[in-house]
Amino acid sequence: MKEYYKILGVPETASDEQIREAYYRLKGKYMEDRWQDGEAGNEAAKMLNKLETAYNEIRASREQKAQNTEGQSAFEKVSACLKNGDLSEAQRLLDDFNERSAEWHYLQAVVFYKKNWENESRKQLEIAMQMDPTNVKYREEYNKLKAKTDYKNTENPYNKQGDRQNPYSSEPQGQHGSYEDPQMGGNACSECISCCYTYLCVDCLFSLCCGCR
Repeated sequence: MKEYYKILGVPETASDEQIREAYYRLKGKYMEDRWQDGEAGNEAAKMLNKLETAYNEIRASREQKAQNTEGQSAFEKVSACLKNGDLSEAQRLLDDFNERSAEWHYLQAVVFYKKNWENESRKQLEIAMQMDPTNVKYREEYNKLKAKTDYKNTENPYNKQGDRQNPYSSEPQGQHGSYEDPQMGGNACSECISCCYTYLCVDCLFSLCCGCR
């Protein structure tokens, strides 16, 4: 297989897009050169045939690699690993991809989320949405995760100095003793319920995304 990549002038780690670009660039060159007189034209015709063979063989090899022995797509196999909680294997499979599509970045976001790397997960979802703006799944997952991280980063309304309060304690830990905040529409208990609900929604969506495909 190495000789095929050598004909196209690209490394084995090249993306599918890089391979396509090299193929069409060389094809145009050899098609023009084959009309030359003498040995130059004959050599260009031979290279054109070699180029076609190399390109087709590389494509076939990559398509086969994307399928496992059970006939699952590589993305489905990653999803199965995530569903089973095998994050190491899921990451290994993702690392083996040569071309990183929107779905790749989405699954990488799921891996990061399950590792509690929420900022990294959010960035991967942003990339997925940029690559596939019409995908409703990516948008919904991003909005839920954004709501969760934004809530965590919001200053505690019960302590204007930014000190953390314990909503289960009978005494305030900062200078402000009241847990009531009319602008928030309730007390610490209602805020806790809202937070827990947001966490539950995000966890459920990320769990279902890989189990119900």
